Amino acid sequence: MSDGPNIRDMFFEECVELLEALDEGLTAINDGAHDPDTVNAVFRAVHSIKGGAGAFGLDDLVGFAHTFETLFDDVRSGRLNFDPTLIQLLFRAGDFLNDLVAASRDEIEPDHETRQSLIGELSGYLAEGHDEPEEEIVFEAMTLDLPDLDGPPLQDMAVFRITLKPHKAMLKNGHEPLFLIKALEDLGTVSVEIDLSELPEFSEIDVEDSYLGWTVELTTEKNRMAIDEVFEFVDGLCELSIEELTETQEPEPEPVETVEATAPVALPGKDVAETKEPKAKEPANSGPKPTLRVDLERVDRLINTVGELIINQAMLSQRVSEVETADMTEILGELDDYKLLARDIQEAVMAIRAQSVKPLFQRMARIVREASHTTAKPARLVMVGESTEVDKTIIEKLADPLTHMIRNAVDHGLEDPDKRKEAGKPEMGNITLSASHRSGSVYIEIKDDGAGLNRAKIYDIAQTKGLIPQGIELSDMDIDNLLFLPGFSTATEVSNLSGRGVGMDVVKNAVAALGGRVAITSTPGEGTVFSIVLPLTMAVMDGMVISVAGHMMVVPITAISETVLPTPSSIHRLGAGGLLLAIRDTFVPIVGLAQNLGLAPSDMVMRTDVLLLVETESGALFAMAVDEIHDQRQVVIKSLEGVYGTVPGVSAATILGDGNIAMIVDPEGVLQITPKAVLNTQPLPDPQENTHDIAI
Repeated sequence: MSDGPNIRDMFFEECVELLEALDEGLTAINDGAHDPDTVNAVFRAVHSIKGGAGAFGLDDLVGFAHTFETLFDDVRSGRLNFDPTLIQLLFRAGDFLNDLVAASRDEIEPDHETRQSLIGELSGYLAEGHDEPEEEIVFEAMTLDLPDLDGPPLQDMAVFRITLKPHKAMLKNGHEPLFLIKALEDLGTVSVEIDLSELPEFSEIDVEDSYLGWTVELTTEKNRMAIDEVFEFVDGLCELSIEELTETQEPEPEPVETVEATAPVALPGKDVAETKEPKAKEPANSGPKPTLRVDLERVDRLINTVGELIINQAMLSQRVSEVETADMTEILGELDDYKLLARDIQEAVMAIRAQSVKPLFQRMARIVREASHTTAKPARLVMVGESTEVDKTIIEKLADPLTHMIRNAVDHGLEDPDKRKEAGKPEMGNITLSASHRSGSVYIEIKDDGAGLNRAKIYDIAQTKGLIPQGIELSDMDIDNLLFLPGFSTATEVSNLSGRGVGMDVVKNAVAALGGRVAITSTPGEGTVFSIVLPLTMAVMDGMVISVAGHMMVVPITAISETVLPTPSSIHRLGAGGLLLAIRDTFVPIVGLAQNLGLAPSDMVMRTDVLLLVETESGALFAMAVDEIHDQRQVVIKSLEGVYGTVPGVSAATILGDGNIAMIVDPEGVLQITPKAVLNTQPLPDPQENTHDIAI
């Protein structure tokens, strides 16, 4: 039974996908999508979790999921309609189902009090005849005890003839026809006939093939939908036909009309071949793409190997360039092919690690609901760009910072409902979570439509706690950034959300550990935006190799707008030591990379022979002075965090083709350590005036 744990792990991996589908469906229902497809999608997710949990004896999960799916069965059959209170209850039930799955996976005790409370609330909505005691539900689901087949027939019975002929794939996937027949026995009285017509001679039998068929006559008070659910997991894996031999006699026709209107996909009297026919005619590529689950450690090893391949390619290029041969054309051509192949492999491997941020964003919807309930501030999450793909490692490590920022947005960003009404805003606050790709980076923004930052309060708290000197003058941006100081908190009381000394500095450090940065912009009365900028991948990047003060460095190619060879007339002096570059009717400050990184004295004359026009993630534009540009190449990123910690102006390191280590420049970091006097620019004077020097 060595495969047992592996199968169990696969079940919980599938639960993650099913819970995502559940949350997506509930969100669509909350937005007004009450169509049968959406309702059935939610029902199938819960039903699948219950079915898998039953196979592993997870009683708490099975019982709760049964009550959950029974309520949805009432909804899809037209016996129950959605209302705002019910939808919020379904969200809470979905959140707790997630907790139950996690508790079952980690083999810990769930919150039985919350479980019983939610089961009671869900049962309150159930239509009459569906609120069986929980103990009987769990017992029947786990033991498959059969009803009394010899008892008297019930009123309003129907007879169905079901023919089943499994395909080879059905048996190969572990589906047992006997269990399907037993599940039909749970619905009523059955009689079974076996079809041996396709059974070959003993010598011709393939033990992995399927030859048998069954015809089952079922007498039941259930409708056609209940029978379809039995065969839900073998859809497409067998030849199946369900034919109703007698019509169900209902005492009142109205409920039947309601069922037909709300669930036309499962009408009594329809032959299965007829309802399944559109699926059979769909092209083969119209279904979900096949997927392969791979251990993340194996992918990491493959990525590391590809990184070594790229370094090896750079080393070969370096060695070939040093060889003096009359005709190097063919060798260089083959080397270029090798370079392109290495790049293709790298891109393909990185695509394996790419993952949509949608599951992460959906988790944040729960955080908003919980924070809204705790603070009594009505709020909803608006997701934008959730299909944006990011490296899986980044997504996993981004969950905690995002959770803290979302809670902060609800707790501190949004006003109380009364204050929102006074300000002419709707009582329901909006938290917008967006993701996008820009210039080779991933941008994630958390925006609220609250009152904005109270900068006077932030300034006073920072002074009171001794985080800044008394009486110091700070710009609005500097005051906003005080939120990232260790120990800073605006909370006056300890609550479930704030006031425990864990501030935004934890968020900043977590984002910095991913090679990113976080910034704040706030408009009084309109709200606050927290922006997180992250690398698209943490493995490989395109960079421009430069030399500065005798040191080789790499600048990310996505940050470089253009390279400039300035003329003497385009260089202007700014005050005592600053320089400006005049380019296209504007002035851009020139920043000496060697001086900022401490590789040259700050009073040393800056070389301006070669400039890189750099645009940072925050939109700032400046010209970076370097000594020489060598080439553009793909480099493997090596983190410095574990060895040197955070180095201002440097984001990581790489290994060049000659085996030497080169620092990877962080343009935003370089800008932050540049003296502010250097960054103050003046508007371009009239071209007819003297434009040699600018004095300020």
